[in-house]
Amino acid sequence: MSLNTLLQERRVLITGGARGLGLAFAEAAARAGARVVIADILGERVQRSAEALAAQGLDVSGLSLDLADPLAIERCVATTVARLGGLDGLVNNASVTDSGGTSCEALEIETFDRVLQVNVRGTWLMTRACLPALRRSGCGAVVNLASDTPLWGAPNLLAYTASKGAVIAMTRSLARELGGDGITVNAIAPGLVEVEATQYVPAARHQLYRDQRAIPRGQVPEDVCGAVLFALSDLSRFITGQTLPVNGGFVMP
Repeated sequence: MSLNTLLQERRVLITGGARGLGLAFAEAAARAGARVVIADILGERVQRSAEALAAQGLDVSGLSLDLADPLAIERCVATTVARLGGLDGLVNNASVTDSGGTSCEALEIETFDRVLQVNVRGTWLMTRACLPALRRSGCGAVVNLASDTPLWGAPNLLAYTASKGAVIAMTRSLARELGGDGITVNAIAPGLVEVEATQYVPAARHQLYRDQRAIPRGQVPEDVCGAVLFALSDLSRFITGQTLPVNGGFVMP
């Protein structure tokens, strides 16, 4: 199977697709033959990103989405399914950090609640909204973007780490619940990726990752794309409920 046809005619929705990892996933999926909708709270930017990929001949379009709004999630999925004529894959990539560098004592309740609202509840509601279309697909796949932070216990990042640990737990529960419907559910757990959204992370934390990886270099979005494409494809149809760390060997669970 050629990489160019790995996702031939698959219909895929990717949240958080305006920039960074989500945008890289969208381009990789489209180049593998998929028809892609990217959704993001950065409404104008997601449209520009989609237009830039479409200008390269890729089948990518954009939608505005606020994962904190259940009605917005329903509208996004309905529009996506109508636009693509169905849905075969969902990549729950969108998330917020908000609490980076804050100790557990200084962390505000409102911040903790916001992170879990988007990262945990948003992942659940997005998956739930997509289930009817994924069941009809016959090859439905949900890919949840977790993180390696709950695998090693990143300090001063409690809300985000807790939320990504919850995503891993939900992945296992959903996999057992949806396997009979022919839907696979897996999680990808990247390390600290060098993207716009992680520019706030202190240089020392970036260096910690580079120094302690088995592959001692910075991680870029393209390092994660192969795992996501694999999880969306027929190559992984008998793999579900799994969490795959993609971090250059920083964590080896």
